[in-house]
This record gives sequence, C-alpha cells and structure tokens, in this order.
Amino acid sequence: MRALIQRVSRASVRLPGGESRAIGKGLLVYLGVGSSDGEQAARRLAEKIVNLRIFANGEGKFDRSLLDEKGEALVVSQFTLFANVKGGRRPDFTSAAKPELAKPLYESFCRMLAGLDVGVSTGEFGAHMEIDSINDGPVTLWLDTDSF
Repeated sequence: MRALIQRVSRASVRLPGGESRAIGKGLLVYLGVGSSDGEQAARRLAEKIVNLRIFANGEGKFDRSLLDEKGEALVVSQFTLFANVKGGRRPDFTSAAKPELAKPLYESFCRMLAGLDVGVSTGEFGAHMEIDSINDGPVTLWLDTDSF
C-alpha cells in the first residue's frame, strides 16, 4: 500500500451528486492499493499513520501524533499512486490492485483507522471527486509499506 499524507488544518471532498465530507485538523490521506497488498499491509499502514509524530509540540518540534492531537483523517482512494511512467508519456497502472481487491482493502484500512480511535471521513471509491485542503506546514509525506 502507498499513502501520500498531508497534515491539514482542514480538508473536504465533494462527491458525485454534490455531497461533501470534511474534517478539521488532521491528515488528508491519499491511499493506493497495490496488486500484492493484503490486510497485513493495511494494518501496518494504519498503525504507522496514526502514530507518526508529525504535529508540533509547544516548542514547535515534531513530537505529537494524530492520536495525541485527537485529529481526524480524510481518506481518498488514489490508484494513481501506483503509476509507472518509466516507459513513455502515458502512465502504466498495472501494479495497482484491481477494484475488486482494492475496494475491500480501502474500506478495511478506513475501519482500522477508526478502530484506532481516529475520526474518519472518506471519499467514494472509484469516483471522480473534488478535494479541497489547507495544508498545515506544509507537511507532506510519502509512505510505502514496502519500505517499513
């Protein structure tokens, strides 16, 4: 699994049909599921994200986690995180999981975050969405379960 996370003051997603979902202080998580991912990868990534110390303490040092801050997460599915652009100008997405594998793992990841005591809002899997965010810092990190 891959995640691009951004520390945000607030973020929202507009779904097809106009429904909007939003969070306050927390993390905007763009989540990509790879073809070889499973429940263990989802669990490791969820635990890593909620415990990353990327929020500032009173002295301005990164020392607090999403859990410490009682922050929220907005999770948006993003298969394009698995794009391979080595071969030309059109991205190749063959290493991204097919929707029938990716959707249940995306949903499982969201449930795992919620089970770790994080307020979770989501986008709509596979839909075209509009995302607004106010990046706090800015702080943006790339996480890949193959690297931890």
